[in-house]
Amino acid sequence: MPRIDADLKLDFKDVLLRPKRSSLKSRAEVDLERTFTFRNSKQTYSGIPIIVANMDTVGTFEMAAVMSQHSMFTAIHKHYSLDDWKLFATNHPECLQHVAVSSGSGQNDLEKMTSVLKAVPQVKFICLDVANGYSEHFVEFVKLVRAKFPEHTIMAGNVVTGEMVEELILSGADIIKVGVGPGSVCTTRTKTGVGYPQLSAVIECADSAHGLQGHIISVSLCPGWGAGADFVMLGGMFSGHTECAGEVIERNGRKLKLFYGMSSDTAMKKHAGGVAEYRASEGKTVEVPYKGDVENTILDILGGLRSTCTYVGAAKLKELSRRATFIRVTQQHNTVFS
Repeated sequence: MPRIDADLKLDFKDVLLRPKRSSLKSRAEVDLERTFTFRNSKQTYSGIPIIVANMDTVGTFEMAAVMSQHSMFTAIHKHYSLDDWKLFATNHPECLQHVAVSSGSGQNDLEKMTSVLKAVPQVKFICLDVANGYSEHFVEFVKLVRAKFPEHTIMAGNVVTGEMVEELILSGADIIKVGVGPGSVCTTRTKTGVGYPQLSAVIECADSAHGLQGHIISVSLCPGWGAGADFVMLGGMFSGHTECAGEVIERNGRKLKLFYGMSSDTAMKKHAGGVAEYRASEGKTVEVPYKGDVENTILDILGGLRSTCTYVGAAKLKELSRRATFIRVTQQHNTVFS
């Protein structure tokens, strides 16, 4: 018999952060760096906890080269060859502490990931990425990867509920990706009717993860950290830049770049020869304005994050979740000139 959970779940669009008294004199005083020690790998990492998503348009080596200069992280997409990885490691050894090798849960994925990590042992992060992190097969795959790479830090997902966060952490993952359908080019919620409002998902999953000394990744910048996320992963905000894959398109005097979900028709045609007959596209393809070098976007994001911290009185990013009070709203911003 169908069951209805009557508890109201909220998304980031339903709330704002309430400002609070602050002793900070300037945004420049805010410390954005975090240091984490991970439950299962026992590794320690320091940096600004923003991750570029492992999508083939944004999770590029070119993006990683710039992000690492700001102590920010890139989950490299899984479609690079072993030779591509070797060349990147030779040309940019300073970046390797700020990147992850990405993998699906298939045997070919495992073999390719293993070859990359053997060839480039300086890479200590693994991103295990599947659309549905609730499958028993994925849990067993996480256990397999943990046994094979006991000292690597494993990101795994995606899930949206506390019990699955706990199962993945106990299976060997260190950092859990939270979210089903919240991405800017994801259509899973409309195609399948499955999902979970992201604010509630992050709050609930953070509680479960932190109880086991685990960590989580959310989408959405400042509210994500306010809700208890340790990292945020962004795709759309980093799209359209010089460092993104793909050519610049000129149309009607405008410069554009393609950005698409990894379950979209575009991605499946590019990497799998088409959409398998048993599947459906769960992503969209959009043309975004060409934005030039990503450096300016990075500085804008970091400036906005410092501003958030000053508004709520957080001298360090680490304090943001403790200082955050969300208020429910019917409108987030003035729409006169939207």
